[in-house]
Amino acid sequence: MSDVLKDKSQRREKKTGKVPSEGSHGVRGKETTGRTKDSISTVSCIDELAHHDDNARMAVSMENTYQLGPFKRFPIPAAVDILKDVLTSYLQEEKYEVEWSRQMTKTICEVIRARVKDLMIPRYKIVTLVHIGQLTGQSMQISSRCLWDASNDTFASYSFKNSSLFGVATVYAVYFE
Repeated sequence: MSDVLKDKSQRREKKTGKVPSEGSHGVRGKETTGRTKDSISTVSCIDELAHHDDNARMAVSMENTYQLGPFKRFPIPAAVDILKDVLTSYLQEEKYEVEWSRQMTKTICEVIRARVKDLMIPRYKIVTLVHIGQLTGQSMQISSRCLWDASNDTFASYSFKNSSLFGVATVYAVYFE
């Protein structure tokens, strides 16, 4: 490393009062105040160890596409079929239990999100919500509010019910310009 870069690095370290990182994950640096702080390694094969110049990184600039609407719309019937298939297969023979439903909600959300992303609809952000509850003769209303563009953004929802529980799954598809 050249002397100019070493001097610059040392001046920056003196100014911030930090000891340089060792350049590996999990190594902790010590600040002058005595607090411990996790360091994040940003070393590449070209850089030398302990040389981190965050300001020297070039920002990636993307060109505008000037695309104001989607080329391919989000397929609501396909999303409803996915919701119906997943909820039916996971909840068909199950009895309601609190701990089980908490874990199953997360699992069903991940499965639905993965299957909807497999549809490969470009430039849509996918948000998945799943509610599982016990059927005890009660009434329940689930609602949501969103700020979105009604011409491009959409959602799909499906409700499932068996003898002891209900499940409601909703997928929001928000177009990302």
